[in-house]
Amino acid sequence: MEENNNNQNNNNDNNNNKKQPGGFNSIIGGVVIAVILSIIFLMAFNTYKSSGEEKVNYNEFIQMLEDGNVKNVKIYEKKIKFTPIFEDKNVENVTYYCIRTDDYRLVDRLEKADVEFTAVDEGGNAILSQVLYYIILIAVMYFITMLIMRRIAGGSGGIMNVGKSNAKLYDMTKNTGVTFDDVAGEEEAKESLTEMVDFLKEPKKYLEIGARLPKGALLVGPPGTGKTLLAKAVAGEAGVPFFSMSGSEFVEMYVGVGASRVRDLFKQANTKAPCIIFIDEIDAIGRSRDTRHMGGDSEREQTLNQLLSEMDGFDSSKGIIILAATNRPEVLDKALLRPGRFDRRVIVERPDLKGREDILKVHAKDVKLDETVDLKEIANVTSGSVGADLENIINEAALTAVRKGRRFVSQTDILESIEVVFAGKEKKNNILSADEKSVVAYHEAGHALLTMLQKNTMPVQKITIVPRTKGSLGYVWQAPEEEKNLQTKAEMEADIVITMGGRAAEALKFPSVTNGASNDIEQATKTARAMVTMYGMSDRFGMVQLEGITGEYLDRRRVLECSDETATMIDEEVRKIINNGYAKAYKLLSENIAILDAIATYLIDHESITGKEFMDIFNQVTGGVMPKVDKGDSLTSGDITKTFKVKSLAEKTKEKVKAKVKKAKKKKEKDKDKYKVFASAEFEKRRDELLNDDEEIEPEETAPETTSETVAPVENETTEPKEEENVDSTESDSQDGESKPKMPWE
Repeated sequence: MEENNNNQNNNNDNNNNKKQPGGFNSIIGGVVIAVILSIIFLMAFNTYKSSGEEKVNYNEFIQMLEDGNVKNVKIYEKKIKFTPIFEDKNVENVTYYCIRTDDYRLVDRLEKADVEFTAVDEGGNAILSQVLYYIILIAVMYFITMLIMRRIAGGSGGIMNVGKSNAKLYDMTKNTGVTFDDVAGEEEAKESLTEMVDFLKEPKKYLEIGARLPKGALLVGPPGTGKTLLAKAVAGEAGVPFFSMSGSEFVEMYVGVGASRVRDLFKQANTKAPCIIFIDEIDAIGRSRDTRHMGGDSEREQTLNQLLSEMDGFDSSKGIIILAATNRPEVLDKALLRPGRFDRRVIVERPDLKGREDILKVHAKDVKLDETVDLKEIANVTSGSVGADLENIINEAALTAVRKGRRFVSQTDILESIEVVFAGKEKKNNILSADEKSVVAYHEAGHALLTMLQKNTMPVQKITIVPRTKGSLGYVWQAPEEEKNLQTKAEMEADIVITMGGRAAEALKFPSVTNGASNDIEQATKTARAMVTMYGMSDRFGMVQLEGITGEYLDRRRVLECSDETATMIDEEVRKIINNGYAKAYKLLSENIAILDAIATYLIDHESITGKEFMDIFNQVTGGVMPKVDKGDSLTSGDITKTFKVKSLAEKTKEKVKAKVKKAKKKKEKDKDKYKVFASAEFEKRRDELLNDDEEIEPEETAPETTSETVAPVENETTEPKEEENVDSTESDSQDGESKPKMPWE
């Protein structure tokens, strides 16, 4: 707090010093502009007033007076104004005037014509009122002019100071500034700037050997990594004045203002040397002057040209260092980046595991922590975070502890603050219905289960189906076991399968899928496209780069660098990878449906599951025996969907119904065959003849042959079926012709 007050006082003193020389000039400029505007206003007003007057000769006035065509007359010192009487209504408001002459009979003429007339006094009072009128008019114009000019100049003291630099000056000579101890996680960047600090402290040992101070250093990195803080630390370590200004502050609506402010900034720096000039977001004025990066702005180009000229012109032996920061080094002008201007480029990257731990220690040194806090674990689960994120996490944890009425921050508070920073606060009023809750639970359970059924995955930290303010209805939080800089193809494919697990679980358990997998599809498509176009992980395309990246430290937007035909093939390859990932996820979940049901059921009841609880449920269902981990083919090697058909719940239900109908039909046919009479064709023919003929049928000399098939009893017989009899055709023939086969109905 004391440091901020000292810096603020220094800034106020600097601003006061800047306003004093230009204050008188601002007043003169305002008065001049106000007088000019007043004259213009008066001329316009007089022109407006005279637009309703018409000049006539004096003899014409006398003639109109004698003819009775004058309504009233006003006699001035040099003019006579009168209003004529017209029959035309359109010219009633026109006033006529004539130059006054020495006519001693004028009053007699007016009395004779019976016209109202008055004499207007233009003596001292009239002159005084006219002077006051002009003074008041000029004062009003001055006030309006100064108000507009202050608004345009951004409060820099008026129009005369619009070209003055409004850089903030921090006096670091009193050891009240930021030092390298306040910057953690950027050891390489600090080492790159140490020589500059040492040169500012002891320039003689460098000058004696003939070395010169680098004129400038460009700090490049993602937002929030601490580029501005690092620049302040350089000034704090060196103990020299620190001028801080944003690139957008150089540009105003007036052409040439930016160049003037650049000159004034370097002029102030020369008076404070040795010192440091820091220009934040230099891409606002240092953008390339070609048409590829939106060049052609004359004001920006003039400002950039002046900056290049000043960087070439000042003497580095005086100890003036220029530090600049940007997130977009690819759009900067090549002339600005050449040696002799910005001699060094310092990369300020995202911190690693050790860097994140050090940053957490810096931000937590003034926060009361209890014994449960493990900053190393927090650093491990915040992979990819920058310094600004970590500072926000510690602050949110402190606010959470105060909100819960505790005096110390616990590990639980910090973990909860991580979710708040990256996923948003819980939506306490957004209550999911029972059906939606079930869908979300199975969706997230599908993601989590696939982390256990595959290799090359990160362990689960937490599963939740509590809606958050940033749009998610639930999420699975995975934390890496160790810091990794590279990602293998197998890990990318496992990630794609995991992201497809939510949609696969929905298709496996519900009649229709939902739109909840939109973000999963986006992430999986982005990973698959990078594998094909950038990482050379596709068997079809091989090691060919098909996409470039713009905005390396911002959005990392990809731009295709191939023909339309190749782009079509890329889309086909990406679609194949996504479909294979989905089929693999569906197959794994369908083979472990009992584990999926157990996790989802527990999640519906408790809404959140920790990583330990997830493993307990998994081991309870599996009995401590790990299921067979998938070691299938790569997602890019072939089409998995040809060997494994993904079926929805509706299709599987339809197949089950068909199987039941087929089974019932088969059983019915089996029961029908149980009571069927088996006989030969000759036997059937003979039976039909006997039934259709009323007369007694004489037996033939030779009896028909009987088959060896078993004759079953008819349904209305009460006797038990007889045993099978094999009747030979030779035995059925008798010489006397009296014997015949025994029929079932006899």
